[in-house]
Amino acid sequence: MKRIEIELKWALIFMLTLLFWMFLEPLLGLHDQYIAHHVIFTNFFFIPAVTVFALALRDKKKQFYGGQMTWGQGFYTGGLMTVFITILSPLGQWFISNVITPYYFSNVIEYVVGQNLMTQTDAEAYFSLKNYVFQSVVGAAVMGVVTTVIVAFFVRSKK
Repeated sequence: MKRIEIELKWALIFMLTLLFWMFLEPLLGLHDQYIAHHVIFTNFFFIPAVTVFALALRDKKKQFYGGQMTWGQGFYTGGLMTVFITILSPLGQWFISNVITPYYFSNVIEYVVGQNLMTQTDAEAYFSLKNYVFQSVVGAAVMGVVTTVIVAFFVRSKK
């Protein structure tokens, strides 16, 4: 357990950061009044996401590797974090969709259909809990690996 407790801790911190972000979006009106701007502003989550990964790898470097960490060790750490985040993603998406913003799907469907961006049927299929759970799992895995590759490069020890 000692070998993975840092990754597990930071995966939980990542999920809490995501949930905090998702509390902010509806407060700012991005799930109703300003829903047209949601697609742009939600992408800014990459800033706290990358920050959490960087802090996690720095923590592992300092606490576990004694201040010296190779790119491979950083990649392993971020990869393990990514696995934990990916496993937690469906639960996080369920919580977001049912507790934080249960009206998001109906609002975004109404918006995209009203703007003639999608048909009603396509919008209902795309903006659904089932599809968002799938997207959260795939997105967590893919973006976690991409983020890890980059962050591990910058956090690694230089010889």
